[in-house]
Amino acid sequence: MNSLSFEMVALIGTGVIVGIISLVTIAVRMPKRLKSEYFVAQWKELQAHCKDKNTWPQALKEADRLLDRALKKRKFKGKTMGERMVSAQRTFTDNDAAWFAHNIHKKLLADPTFKLKESDVKNALVGFRQALRDLGALPDGKSRDA
Repeated sequence: MNSLSFEMVALIGTGVIVGIISLVTIAVRMPKRLKSEYFVAQWKELQAHCKDKNTWPQALKEADRLLDRALKKRKFKGKTMGERMVSAQRTFTDNDAAWFAHNIHKKLLADPTFKLKESDVKNALVGFRQALRDLGALPDGKSRDA
């Protein structure tokens, strides 16, 4: 009877230790909540670049940078933005749109003379905005702010 009680106590103690370790692990991996005020303000600033065709590349550059910042803040793993986007792909409701947006920006970086179409700029910004919403950086779309 004594050995049974000792085994039960040892088993319960082990379960408690495993539970504590699990909680600590979850707390360390849990993504950080984002301060959406910052991201909303930055998004509004980059929208000003959409009015003039000459500043469309700047809008895409800022949107790409904003998405990368959100990915880093949410602690998605990866050395590059592409790697972080792969880590976050299950978080994105439209992964293809997020990648389209990022790839348009990369084309601009590779070739500054790349001619942007208005539809591509709109689609890219929609992709960036949805990815930022999915990460919790921008409001969900029910307000007209973002």
